[in-house]
Amino acid sequence: MMRFRIAAAAVAALVVSGCGANGLWDRSELIADTAGCTEQRLDIYFEEGEARIARPAQELIALTGERLQGCRVEGVDVIGLASSTGDSASNQTLSERRARAVADALIEAGWPSPTFTLSAGGDAGATTDGGLSEPLRRRTEIVIHARPR
Repeated sequence: MMRFRIAAAAVAALVVSGCGANGLWDRSELIADTAGCTEQRLDIYFEEGEARIARPAQELIALTGERLQGCRVEGVDVIGLASSTGDSASNQTLSERRARAVADALIEAGWPSPTFTLSAGGDAGATTDGGLSEPLRRRTEIVIHARPR
């Protein structure tokens, strides 16, 4: 009986050690990481009066795009916003430019090709009821609608 157990253990060890040499795949090659395949939000911030995407934001967009490669991206909402500085018409135009710049950066970074929905809020909601400016309003919100494949 002891010889049988030793022989079985030896066969099992040979099978396990041979898995790497016989062309079998590693688990990571077979199963996609779908932990990030849920609805998520990402904010891209801008300098006052600017629609240019800063280098750290470009890196964040690229990293997020890489994480989404194993996902089914059903849509991306891109919402440009602006602060209350300046007139409403200029802020509306600026928020539109921000939304377009971010959508272009998503495409350039190789994001999966879903339907992009662009909108611009201008300076609507940029001040409180008391007339104070809302902080961190110079941004574009990205809402990603993703699920596992």
